[in-house]
This record gives sequence, structure tokens and C-alpha cells, in this order.
Amino acid sequence: MAGQDDGVAIGEPGAAASGRVSHAIFRVARLHRMLAGLLLRRTGLYPGQELVMMHLWDVGPQRQADLVKVLDSDAATMTRTVQRLERAGFVRRTPSPTDRRAVIVESTTAGHALRSQVESIWQDLEDLTTGALDPARRAELLELLTAVERTLIGAVEETHAG
Repeated sequence: MAGQDDGVAIGEPGAAASGRVSHAIFRVARLHRMLAGLLLRRTGLYPGQELVMMHLWDVGPQRQADLVKVLDSDAATMTRTVQRLERAGFVRRTPSPTDRRAVIVESTTAGHALRSQVESIWQDLEDLTTGALDPARRAELLELLTAVERTLIGAVEETHAG
């Protein structure tokens, strides 16, 4: 039975037995996103919105289509995300002066004011996520996750090409 001392994770369906790493990644990602949402709540941001803000803080105003590419999103999701950020007063959208079809997204003063809070929240998220690990294990985990990410990028590219 799942969840007992048979080495099977709690809540792991029998059908996932041949994909235990994938199921573990799914569970960890879900919990990580849930914790991020709880921590971000005090800023008025929802998970994923802080990534848009981080990119805007780092590179400045961007075409919305470029945000879609760099954040590996889709146009509809990015439109909803930017609209919500705009309604909250964290970004402004303006027509591109060089391309009538493009929209430029930039952080507002209120958006810039969130930066220190978001950085602090991400530090808290990091500590809560890896707090039980010593620095060497954290480095090992990051190395393993980077290797998994590279493998998945290759699999996605190969699947799209095929």
C-alpha cells in the first residue's frame, strides 16, 4: 500500500510506479508553487507574476511577445498575466512606437517598489525549500536539477521536431 514503509511515496498511485522520479518532480513542483503562492500573497502577486516582474526589473520595458518567449509562456496566458499586473498597478502597457502590432510592457513605480519584497520572499522560499540540506547537498541538488532540466529541454525539442 502506498505511503507505508515500502519505499513508495505517500499518495503515489500504483500507475506511477514506473515513473517514480517524474511523480516526485510533479509533487515537489506542486508544493513549491503552493508555498510560493502563500508567501507572495502579501505582495498582491500570484505565482508566475513575480517572474514577469523580475524580468522587467532586469531588462526594462519589453514587448509582450518577447515576454512570452523568454518566460516560455503562451500568448493568452501572458496577456492575462499582464492584464492582472496592470490592474494591480504594477505594470503599464503602451503601444510600440515602431511596431503597431506590438505592446510594450514596463514596470511602474509601484512595480519597482515590490522588488525588495519579492527578493526577500524568494530567499524565504529557498530557505524553506532547502532548509534541511547542508550547503553541499544544496549544490548537489542544484546540479541534479540542472541536469534534469537539460534532459527535458532536449526531450521537448526532439518531440517538437518529430
